[in-house]
Amino acid sequence: MALTVAKIRTDVADVLGEDPADLPLDENLLDYGLDSIRIMTLVERWRREHGTAAGFVELAERPTIADWAPLLGART
Repeated sequence: MALTVAKIRTDVADVLGEDPADLPLDENLLDYGLDSIRIMTLVERWRREHGTAAGFVELAERPTIADWAPLLGART
């Protein structure tokens, strides 16, 4: 199964305990409580489930779903 923007949003919401609809694609996820531990959890999940190559530093430098989608090779 390919990684999609919707899946990224759902996974981020899951680690934050939020509703996916409450997470805008272009907002800084750090403002929603995302921290380094949660980013690493997501990196490992996406590597395991989708074979993504993006790492912690890439995602931490640009913490929005909109920025992560191309880094993770997500389909729209």
